[in-house]
Amino acid sequence: MNYRFATVGLFGSLAVLWGLSFLAIAVGLESLEPVLFAAFRYDIAAVLLLGYALVADITWRPTTRQNVKAVVVGGVFLIAANAFLFIGQQTVPSGVAAIMQSLVPIVTSLWALGLLPEEEISARDAVGILLGFAGVGLIVRPDPANLLGANVVGRFMILLQVAGVALGGVLIQRLRPTLDKITLAGWSMLIGGVILHAVSSGIGESFTLPTTVPAGVAVVYLGIFATAIAFFIYFTLLEVRGALETSLVTYLVPVVATVVGVVVLGESITPVTVVGFIVVFAGFIMLKRRAIAGLISETRGP
Repeated sequence: MNYRFATVGLFGSLAVLWGLSFLAIAVGLESLEPVLFAAFRYDIAAVLLLGYALVADITWRPTTRQNVKAVVVGGVFLIAANAFLFIGQQTVPSGVAAIMQSLVPIVTSLWALGLLPEEEISARDAVGILLGFAGVGLIVRPDPANLLGANVVGRFMILLQVAGVALGGVLIQRLRPTLDKITLAGWSMLIGGVILHAVSSGIGESFTLPTTVPAGVAVVYLGIFATAIAFFIYFTLLEVRGALETSLVTYLVPVVATVVGVVVLGESITPVTVVGFIVVFAGFIMLKRRAIAGLISETRGP
Protein backbone atom coordinates (compact mmCIF):
# COMPACT_ATOMS: atom_id res chain seq x y z
CA MET A 1 0.00 0.00 0.00
CA ASN A 2 2.82 2.41 0.86
CA TYR A 3 4.45 1.59 -2.48
CA ARG A 4 1.23 2.45 -4.31
CA PHE A 5 0.89 5.75 -2.42
CA ALA A 6 4.51 6.58 -3.26
CA THR A 7 3.84 5.96 -6.95
CA VAL A 8 0.72 8.12 -6.91
CA GLY A 9 2.71 10.83 -5.13
CA LEU A 10 5.42 10.77 -7.80
CA PHE A 11 2.80 10.85 -10.55
CA GLY A 12 1.04 13.85 -8.96
CA SER A 13 4.33 15.63 -8.32
CA LEU A 14 5.37 15.23 -11.95
CA ALA A 15 2.03 16.58 -13.17
CA VAL A 16 2.34 19.64 -10.91
CA LEU A 17 5.99 20.30 -11.78
CA TRP A 18 5.31 20.15 -15.52
CA GLY A 19 1.96 21.93 -15.21
CA LEU A 20 3.58 24.89 -13.44
CA SER A 21 6.29 25.06 -16.10
CA PHE A 22 3.86 26.71 -18.52
CA LEU A 23 3.19 29.45 -15.97
CA ALA A 24 6.95 29.91 -15.49
CA ILE A 25 7.45 30.23 -19.25
CA ALA A 26 4.69 32.83 -19.49
CA VAL A 27 6.21 34.84 -16.63
CA GLY A 28 9.77 34.66 -17.98
CA LEU A 29 8.73 35.67 -21.49
CA GLU A 30 7.68 39.07 -20.15
CA SER A 31 11.35 40.08 -19.96
CA LEU A 32 13.43 37.36 -21.65
CA GLU A 33 13.99 36.48 -25.30
CA PRO A 34 12.23 33.15 -26.02
CA VAL A 35 15.08 31.05 -27.48
CA LEU A 36 17.62 32.38 -24.97
CA PHE A 37 15.15 31.64 -22.18
CA ALA A 38 14.85 28.03 -23.40
CA ALA A 39 18.66 27.77 -23.51
CA PHE A 40 18.98 28.92 -19.89
CA ARG A 41 16.51 26.24 -18.83
CA TYR A 42 18.57 23.42 -20.29
CA ASP A 43 21.94 24.88 -19.26
CA ILE A 44 20.92 24.51 -15.61
CA ALA A 45 19.34 21.09 -16.04
CA ALA A 46 22.33 19.69 -17.95
CA VAL A 47 24.76 20.69 -15.21
CA LEU A 48 22.53 19.15 -12.52
CA LEU A 49 21.86 15.87 -14.33
CA LEU A 50 25.46 15.29 -15.43
CA GLY A 51 26.63 16.30 -11.97
CA TYR A 52 24.28 13.72 -10.46
CA ALA A 53 25.63 11.08 -12.85
CA LEU A 54 29.17 11.78 -11.65
CA VAL A 55 28.27 11.76 -7.95
CA ALA A 56 26.13 8.61 -8.29
CA ASP A 57 28.94 6.86 -10.18
CA ILE A 58 26.75 6.33 -13.24
CA THR A 59 28.46 5.76 -16.57
CA TRP A 60 28.36 9.31 -17.81
CA ARG A 61 30.26 9.30 -21.12
CA PRO A 62 28.62 8.24 -24.40
CA THR A 63 31.52 6.16 -25.74
CA THR A 64 29.81 4.11 -28.46
CA ARG A 65 28.63 5.49 -31.80
CA GLN A 66 25.11 4.32 -30.99
CA ASN A 67 25.03 6.34 -27.76
CA VAL A 68 26.61 9.40 -29.37
CA LYS A 69 23.93 9.36 -32.09
CA ALA A 70 21.22 9.08 -29.44
CA VAL A 71 22.64 12.05 -27.52
CA VAL A 72 22.76 14.18 -30.69
CA VAL A 73 19.20 13.19 -31.66
CA GLY A 74 18.04 14.01 -28.15
CA GLY A 75 19.78 17.37 -28.24
CA VAL A 76 18.29 18.35 -31.59
CA PHE A 77 14.74 17.03 -31.29
CA LEU A 78 13.91 16.46 -27.62
CA ILE A 79 15.60 19.65 -26.39
CA ALA A 80 16.30 22.23 -29.11
CA ALA A 81 12.85 21.74 -30.63
CA ASN A 82 11.38 23.16 -27.43
CA ALA A 83 12.38 26.60 -28.71
CA PHE A 84 9.14 26.47 -30.71
CA LEU A 85 7.18 26.10 -27.45
CA PHE A 86 8.79 29.20 -25.97
CA ILE A 87 8.20 31.15 -29.20
CA GLY A 88 4.62 29.96 -29.41
CA GLN A 89 3.80 30.83 -25.82
CA GLN A 90 4.44 34.50 -26.56
CA THR A 91 0.93 34.59 -28.04
CA VAL A 92 -0.71 31.34 -26.85
CA PRO A 93 -2.17 31.03 -23.32
CA SER A 94 -0.25 28.65 -21.07
CA GLY A 95 -3.29 26.38 -20.63
CA VAL A 96 -3.76 25.99 -24.38
CA ALA A 97 -0.02 25.31 -24.85
CA ALA A 98 -0.23 22.57 -22.22
CA ILE A 99 -3.33 21.07 -23.81
CA MET A 100 -1.52 20.87 -27.15
CA GLN A 101 1.20 18.75 -25.52
CA SER A 102 -1.39 16.00 -25.09
CA LEU A 103 -0.95 15.26 -28.79
CA VAL A 104 2.62 13.99 -28.23
CA PRO A 105 1.68 10.30 -27.65
CA ILE A 106 -0.47 10.29 -30.79
CA VAL A 107 2.15 11.95 -33.00
CA THR A 108 4.73 9.57 -31.54
CA SER A 109 2.62 6.63 -32.75
CA LEU A 110 2.44 8.22 -36.20
CA TRP A 111 6.23 8.65 -36.42
CA ALA A 112 6.71 5.11 -35.12
CA LEU A 113 4.54 3.75 -37.90
CA GLY A 114 6.99 5.04 -40.50
CA LEU A 115 10.28 4.58 -38.64
CA LEU A 116 9.90 1.43 -36.52
CA PRO A 117 9.48 -1.74 -38.65
CA GLU A 118 7.68 -3.61 -35.88
CA GLU A 119 4.90 -1.01 -35.65
CA GLU A 120 1.62 -1.77 -37.40
CA ILE A 121 -1.63 0.15 -37.60
CA SER A 122 -5.18 -1.20 -37.61
CA ALA A 123 -8.37 0.53 -38.72
CA ARG A 124 -9.15 1.41 -35.08
CA ASP A 125 -5.65 2.79 -34.62
CA ALA A 126 -6.21 5.01 -37.65
CA VAL A 127 -9.45 6.26 -36.09
CA GLY A 128 -7.55 7.13 -32.92
CA ILE A 129 -4.96 9.11 -34.88
CA LEU A 130 -7.67 10.94 -36.84
CA LEU A 131 -9.47 11.79 -33.60
CA GLY A 132 -6.25 13.24 -32.23
CA PHE A 133 -5.82 15.54 -35.21
CA ALA A 134 -9.50 16.47 -35.17
CA GLY A 135 -9.01 17.55 -31.56
CA VAL A 136 -6.02 19.65 -32.52
CA GLY A 137 -8.10 21.26 -35.26
CA LEU A 138 -10.59 22.32 -32.60
CA ILE A 139 -7.78 23.71 -30.44
CA VAL A 140 -5.93 25.59 -33.18
CA ARG A 141 -9.03 26.67 -35.17
CA PRO A 142 -7.20 28.49 -38.01
CA ASP A 143 -9.11 31.43 -39.46
CA PRO A 144 -8.87 31.28 -43.29
CA ALA A 145 -9.11 35.07 -43.38
CA ASN A 146 -6.23 35.49 -40.91
CA LEU A 147 -3.89 32.51 -41.26
CA LEU A 148 -0.87 34.61 -40.29
CA GLY A 149 -2.43 35.99 -37.11
CA ALA A 150 -0.11 35.86 -34.08
CA ASN A 151 -2.38 33.47 -32.21
CA VAL A 152 -2.58 30.98 -35.08
CA VAL A 153 1.15 31.18 -35.86
CA GLY A 154 1.93 30.66 -32.18
CA ARG A 155 -0.17 27.50 -32.09
CA PHE A 156 1.52 26.15 -35.19
CA MET A 157 4.88 26.83 -33.54
CA ILE A 158 3.80 24.62 -30.65
CA LEU A 159 2.66 21.94 -33.10
CA LEU A 160 6.19 22.00 -34.58
CA GLN A 161 7.56 21.47 -31.08
CA VAL A 162 5.19 18.53 -30.53
CA ALA A 163 6.24 16.96 -33.85
CA GLY A 164 9.94 17.42 -33.04
CA VAL A 165 9.74 15.97 -29.54
CA ALA A 166 7.69 12.99 -30.77
CA LEU A 167 10.16 12.33 -33.60
CA GLY A 168 13.09 12.50 -31.18
CA GLY A 169 11.53 9.89 -28.93
CA VAL A 170 10.97 7.49 -31.82
CA LEU A 171 14.49 7.98 -33.25
CA ILE A 172 16.06 7.27 -29.86
CA GLN A 173 13.91 4.15 -29.51
CA ARG A 174 15.16 3.05 -32.94
CA LEU A 175 18.80 3.62 -31.95
CA ARG A 176 18.37 1.59 -28.72
CA PRO A 177 21.08 3.40 -26.71
CA THR A 178 22.68 1.63 -23.75
CA LEU A 179 23.53 4.85 -21.92
CA ASP A 180 21.79 5.46 -18.58
CA LYS A 181 18.66 7.56 -19.09
CA ILE A 182 19.80 10.29 -16.67
CA THR A 183 23.10 10.60 -18.52
CA LEU A 184 21.38 10.51 -21.90
CA ALA A 185 19.07 13.32 -20.80
CA GLY A 186 21.96 15.35 -19.36
CA TRP A 187 24.08 15.19 -22.50
CA SER A 188 21.06 15.84 -24.71
CA MET A 189 20.28 18.96 -22.69
CA LEU A 190 23.88 20.12 -22.90
CA ILE A 191 23.93 19.74 -26.69
CA GLY A 192 20.43 21.18 -27.03
CA GLY A 193 21.42 24.15 -24.88
CA VAL A 194 24.43 24.88 -27.11
CA ILE A 195 22.20 24.70 -30.20
CA LEU A 196 19.66 27.04 -28.60
CA HIS A 197 22.37 29.57 -27.70
CA ALA A 198 23.66 29.44 -31.30
CA VAL A 199 20.15 29.93 -32.71
CA SER A 200 19.45 32.74 -30.25
CA SER A 201 22.57 34.57 -31.36
CA GLY A 202 21.90 33.83 -35.03
CA ILE A 203 18.40 35.34 -34.99
CA GLY A 204 19.64 38.47 -33.24
CA GLU A 205 18.48 37.95 -29.67
CA SER A 206 20.55 39.99 -27.24
CA PHE A 207 22.30 37.93 -24.57
CA THR A 208 21.07 39.20 -21.23
CA LEU A 209 20.77 37.44 -17.91
CA PRO A 210 17.45 37.72 -16.06
CA THR A 211 17.21 41.22 -14.62
CA THR A 212 13.94 40.89 -12.70
CA VAL A 213 13.08 38.65 -9.77
CA PRO A 214 10.13 36.95 -11.57
CA ALA A 215 12.33 36.14 -14.59
CA GLY A 216 15.09 34.78 -12.37
CA VAL A 217 12.65 32.63 -10.43
CA ALA A 218 11.16 31.36 -13.70
CA VAL A 219 14.57 30.31 -15.05
CA VAL A 220 15.56 28.61 -11.79
CA TYR A 221 12.22 26.84 -11.49
CA LEU A 222 12.33 25.56 -15.06
CA GLY A 223 15.96 24.45 -14.88
CA ILE A 224 15.89 22.77 -11.46
CA PHE A 225 12.33 21.71 -10.71
CA ALA A 226 10.49 21.39 -14.05
CA THR A 227 13.43 19.81 -15.86
CA ALA A 228 16.17 18.20 -13.74
CA ILE A 229 13.97 16.97 -10.86
CA ALA A 230 10.98 16.30 -13.12
CA PHE A 231 13.05 14.16 -15.50
CA PHE A 232 14.42 12.19 -12.55
CA ILE A 233 10.84 11.49 -11.39
CA TYR A 234 9.80 10.66 -14.97
CA PHE A 235 12.54 8.06 -15.41
CA THR A 236 11.75 6.60 -11.99
CA LEU A 237 8.10 6.16 -13.01
CA LEU A 238 9.18 4.61 -16.31
CA GLU A 239 11.10 1.96 -14.41
CA VAL A 240 8.40 1.12 -11.86
CA ARG A 241 5.18 1.64 -13.84
CA GLY A 242 6.12 1.49 -17.53
CA ALA A 243 5.75 3.83 -20.48
CA LEU A 244 1.97 3.67 -20.90
CA GLU A 245 0.99 4.56 -17.35
CA THR A 246 3.67 7.25 -17.18
CA SER A 247 2.45 8.79 -20.45
CA LEU A 248 -0.95 9.36 -18.85
CA VAL A 249 0.62 12.30 -16.98
CA THR A 250 0.40 14.10 -20.32
CA TYR A 251 -3.34 14.38 -19.77
CA LEU A 252 -3.13 15.63 -16.19
CA VAL A 253 -0.54 18.35 -16.89
CA PRO A 254 -2.99 20.49 -18.97
CA VAL A 255 -5.48 20.45 -16.08
CA VAL A 256 -2.83 21.85 -13.71
CA ALA A 257 -1.58 24.37 -16.28
CA THR A 258 -5.08 25.56 -17.18
CA VAL A 259 -6.19 26.07 -13.58
CA VAL A 260 -2.98 27.94 -12.72
CA GLY A 261 -3.20 30.04 -15.89
CA VAL A 262 -6.77 31.09 -15.12
CA VAL A 263 -6.14 31.81 -11.42
CA VAL A 264 -2.70 33.45 -11.63
CA LEU A 265 -2.57 34.98 -15.12
CA GLY A 266 -6.27 35.62 -15.70
CA GLU A 267 -6.22 33.53 -18.88
CA SER A 268 -9.38 32.08 -20.37
CA ILE A 269 -9.97 28.73 -22.04
CA THR A 270 -12.84 28.44 -24.49
CA PRO A 271 -15.29 25.51 -24.34
CA VAL A 272 -14.20 24.52 -27.87
CA THR A 273 -10.61 24.15 -26.65
CA VAL A 274 -11.78 21.89 -23.81
CA VAL A 275 -13.76 19.80 -26.30
CA GLY A 276 -10.64 19.58 -28.47
CA PHE A 277 -8.65 18.25 -25.51
CA ILE A 278 -11.34 15.62 -24.81
CA VAL A 279 -11.29 14.53 -28.46
CA VAL A 280 -7.48 14.21 -28.36
CA PHE A 281 -7.75 12.11 -25.21
CA ALA A 282 -10.40 9.93 -26.87
CA GLY A 283 -7.99 9.40 -29.76
CA PHE A 284 -5.29 8.35 -27.30
CA ILE A 285 -7.67 5.85 -25.65
CA MET A 286 -8.59 4.41 -29.05
CA LEU A 287 -4.95 4.15 -30.12
CA LYS A 288 -3.72 2.58 -26.86
CA ARG A 289 -6.87 0.57 -26.07
CA ARG A 290 -5.13 -2.82 -25.86
CA ALA A 291 -2.35 -1.57 -23.61
CA ILE A 292 -4.85 0.30 -21.42
CA ALA A 293 -7.01 -2.82 -21.11
CA GLY A 294 -3.93 -4.76 -20.04
CA LEU A 295 -3.04 -2.07 -17.52
CA ILE A 296 -6.56 -2.17 -16.03
CA SER A 297 -6.42 -5.97 -15.77
CA GLU A 298 -3.01 -5.77 -14.11
CA THR A 299 -4.30 -3.22 -11.60
CA ARG A 300 -7.40 -5.23 -10.74
CA GLY A 301 -5.42 -8.44 -10.38
CA PRO A 302 -3.45 -7.46 -7.22
